[in-house]
Amino acid sequence: MDGVTFDLAQTPLREVNRFLHQPLSGQTIRILNADGAHNIAVGLDSPVEVEIAGHAGYYAAGMNQLANVTILGNAGPGVAENMMSGRVHVKGFASVAAGASAQGGLLVIDGDASLRCGISLKGADIVVGGSVGSFSAFMAQAGRIVICGNAGDALGDSLYEAIIYVRGTIKSLGADAQIEPMTDADYEAVGELLAKAGFSHDAKEFKRIASAKQLYHWNADANQEY
Repeated sequence: MDGVTFDLAQTPLREVNRFLHQPLSGQTIRILNADGAHNIAVGLDSPVEVEIAGHAGYYAAGMNQLANVTILGNAGPGVAENMMSGRVHVKGFASVAAGASAQGGLLVIDGDASLRCGISLKGADIVVGGSVGSFSAFMAQAGRIVICGNAGDALGDSLYEAIIYVRGTIKSLGADAQIEPMTDADYEAVGELLAKAGFSHDAKEFKRIASAKQLYHWNADANQEY
């Protein structure tokens, strides 16, 4: 397998991203001295392996398609935002809006994720090894989020068809979110996602949060009391 290394201390990020936008099937690219740069490895659309050595800034691996991106550090706001497919793995912590609007693929965060993790999720899977901040999965429309730690306030506020699984405590549920019984299919789904993410927790320890579906349609008789 071919391998290419870039050092952002020597090569401008624009050149690195331009290289990454070529057809690079099967190649491995390592990016050194990330040093919190923004927009690293955005818009990739080839089945390529990218390893970012260090912390990444805003929107790392945003709009990812097919690529397998690993960040050997923390990630700033919007990591894997609008991801279509592939895999993004943050070995550290993730800032606000991780996986926002992601439509496919898998986002793995080994540490904690900040506020609004999975906001407006549209079909991707997110597995968080630690805890998530408030308003995570806000208006999440499709997909699954597995939280191995705790969840902050207003989890799943205005949730649609996405499903959330939480192992730890939930500070509060958002509007229209409710805890539901786990089924055999849920246990199987959680087990598969944990295995893909490399975590060894027991799926039996998780709770299922889904939409009560009371906010789906406007009810004129409710007099705005929901």
